[in-house]
Amino acid sequence: MKLNKILYISILTSVLFVVGCSSSSGDDTPPPPTTGGDDDDPVVVIPTPGAATLVFPEDNTECNTGVVDLTDETKSAVTFEWNAAENADRYTLTITNLNTSSSIFATSNTNEATVTIDRSTPYSWVITSRAIGTIETTDSETFRFFNEGPGVENYAPFPAEAIAPARGVNLVGTTTTVTLEWSGSDVDNDITGYEVFFGTEADPTSSIGSGAETTLANVAVTSGTTYYWKIVTTDSVGNTSSSEVFSFRVG
Repeated sequence: MKLNKILYISILTSVLFVVGCSSSSGDDTPPPPTTGGDDDDPVVVIPTPGAATLVFPEDNTECNTGVVDLTDETKSAVTFEWNAAENADRYTLTITNLNTSSSIFATSNTNEATVTIDRSTPYSWVITSRAIGTIETTDSETFRFFNEGPGVENYAPFPAEAIAPARGVNLVGTTTTVTLEWSGSDVDNDITGYEVFFGTEADPTSSIGSGAETTLANVAVTSGTTYYWKIVTTDSVGNTSSSEVFSFRVG
């Protein structure tokens, strides 16, 4: 009889132990209440705006539609136009004076903007597409034009643009010669030649060649050196333009 009582107590103790373990297993902290959170609020993805298509002023042309400023005849108001870009709701217009490399900016919620700029001056312009809700932007291609001036019958060429070596490129240290390549354009289409200035000074003054070609081959370079170069363009009536100074490094 005593054996049965001991067995009964042992079984009862085991049952209580199992029940106690089951009720205390897992985290004692109750789960947090559901408040909706991210699962109930889907993330809205704002698409990257597309590139605008430039319309006016057209590329490599003369702009003669500007309204002359009555208080300063050296300036005129030009209306820049472009086609709306996909997924864009606002735009930044950047206009760069090609003689000074200085830029002015304008913002617009439509596909045009009127800006007062210098006359008798070459410019480039580009549109940056933007959209509310994203920091992503997209640039259009870049157009260049000459803003008409008083009594001008022949316009100076646009400043030449470097093609190779690319601006700021670092060439391999084993490079011993390079081919300089550039592009030039003129509203009157009467460019007669180019002169190349090249050297290690930030504003090179040594002429290393001239002619009607837009390349100059076999220019000697040395490893561990930064080189600077610029192009002076001349047209049929003697008008000239100087490019900005381009640079590259070897090694």
